[in-house]
Amino acid sequence: MATNKRIITVDLLRHGEPEGGDILRGRINPKLTPIGWRQMSTSTGLSLDPEAAYAIDREFTVDVSPSPLTPSWNKVISSPLERCQHFGAHAAVSQGIDADIQDRWQEIDYGDWDGMPIEEWRKLAAPQFAEFRRDLSKLAPPNGEDYLSFRDRILSAWHDLATEPDGSHVLVVTHGGVLRVVLPTVLGMPLNRSFPLHIPFASFSRVRLEVEGEGGDARISASLLFHNAAEYPSN
Repeated sequence: MATNKRIITVDLLRHGEPEGGDILRGRINPKLTPIGWRQMSTSTGLSLDPEAAYAIDREFTVDVSPSPLTPSWNKVISSPLERCQHFGAHAAVSQGIDADIQDRWQEIDYGDWDGMPIEEWRKLAAPQFAEFRRDLSKLAPPNGEDYLSFRDRILSAWHDLATEPDGSHVLVVTHGGVLRVVLPTVLGMPLNRSFPLHIPFASFSRVRLEVEGEGGDARISASLLFHNAAEYPSN
């Protein structure tokens, strides 16, 4: 009997180290550091020199060379924020396609907290996070995006990946907060108890989606094939 099961592979890449030091980054928009470029290049197996990459902005031609270990993506999705989008665009070029820039994959809007030194933010936000561990609705950055709206935005984008054709291999270049929604969802972890899950800069994970049926009746199962598989030097 014929089956309409589809298999979709999704690679999830967090951006590498951005400029600005140890600050909270939501919608603020720093570039990657050279270290950040190397981290993402190593994680994906994509050979891309950081100085050459930024030369594209000066209208030079740059050779983006995938290594034999680079996955063959047929779609590259990226957050619009610079620390994701620039590398995502080059990853797409390596496959001869254009990056699909989607606002839904950007980081939570931290509002008044955005750009704060991490130590200051931890003290200021500690009461909200204490409540968040009991109730997801309690995390609501002042003048920012409440957590439940953020969660729903990310899960909507995530579920849409299940509509890709059979055999698709998709790269999503995104943020740590986003991955703290997606990966715990795949693993069946409570979203407010994901803190033991280590998601460093340039964390690279792979999920296999098995989809049976179409539309609202589709049955979707997700398996984490690996998480943070690449090793790279810290400096």
